[in-house]
Amino acid sequence: MGLSTHILDVNLGKPAADVSLVLSCLNEDQWDELGRGSTDADGRCRTLLGDHHLEVGTYKIRFATSEYYAAQHITGLYPYVEIVFNVREPEQHYHIPLLLTAHGYSTYRGS
Repeated sequence: MGLSTHILDVNLGKPAADVSLVLSCLNEDQWDELGRGSTDADGRCRTLLGDHHLEVGTYKIRFATSEYYAAQHITGLYPYVEIVFNVREPEQHYHIPLLLTAHGYSTYRGS
């Protein structure tokens, strides 16, 4: 079905817009880039797969948090966040949210 992500800035209490993202897939021992994008005004990105189809495998999304922090005029601890996840059932939708603060983050499998 697909892949999406959503970033909420818990510190500011709003979506994190204009965060650059890179999607990669693990192929043997190397990461192959599949797509790039950025979050919209609602902190969402649904276009990382581009023309690719989600397949069984290990993926990662890299969130360029240092650029986002700089735009907010704050100094963050993490220059980037990488969330690595397994796709076991590619017919399902995978939503990978990121809850972000300047000095911490968490994630979970969304719907």
